Amino acid sequence: MHHRGTTGPARILVINPNASRAVTAAIDAALTPLRLAGGPVIAVTDLPEGPAGIATQQDADSVVMPLARRIAEDPADAFVIACFSDPGLHTAREVAGGRPVMGIAEWGLLRSLTLGERFGIVALSEGSVRRQRRMVRQMGLGERYAGSRPVEARADETAGEAIRDRLIAAARTLVARDGADVIVLGCAGMALHRAAVERAVGCPVVEPCQQAVAAALGAVLLRADL
Repeated sequence: MHHRGTTGPARILVINPNASRAVTAAIDAALTPLRLAGGPVIAVTDLPEGPAGIATQQDADSVVMPLARRIAEDPADAFVIACFSDPGLHTAREVAGGRPVMGIAEWGLLRSLTLGERFGIVALSEGSVRRQRRMVRQMGLGERYAGSRPVEARADETAGEAIRDRLIAAARTLVARDGADVIVLGCAGMALHRAAVERAVGCPVVEPCQQAVAAALGAVLLRADL
């Protein structure tokens, strides 16, 4: 098990557990505001052995052990699993040796609870919606959940400009029809669209990668060094 050394800045490793470089690049760009002068290094990587995208439960399950091995072998001070299925989150925490491991879905939903009464999720697909309903139930958040609306896209497609109108349309439906007053973007590839969606719908929009990394920053900066 790796432990923090005594020299050099703290490091947070953000892992996109698929093999899409477009999604990894979108995550990396969205984290720019969190890279503080003299603060922890925020590194972003993909998982070369992962699928092109995580579209099914089988895809999510397939990355659990590769993710766990990557985390066990890396000396980073904290980790973020940058996929809205939070694949392998609890396994990763077991192998991290007490170092913080953040899942973006968990932190995105937790942040949304502080910004409104009912959160809605912009989802990739109908399959994603089913997994999100299950996650919301397992987290005990059903009373605060307005619903999920899919845009029927692959993760790598969400990193491009062409998808933005579909994200906005889904968010508007969540607000107008489902009663959401805060929106959570349900895929890491959507990261660069947060501000545009927020301007269009007029209510808070949570980008979960940013929130999970902000939580990791807090955990690293506030820890008690032994």
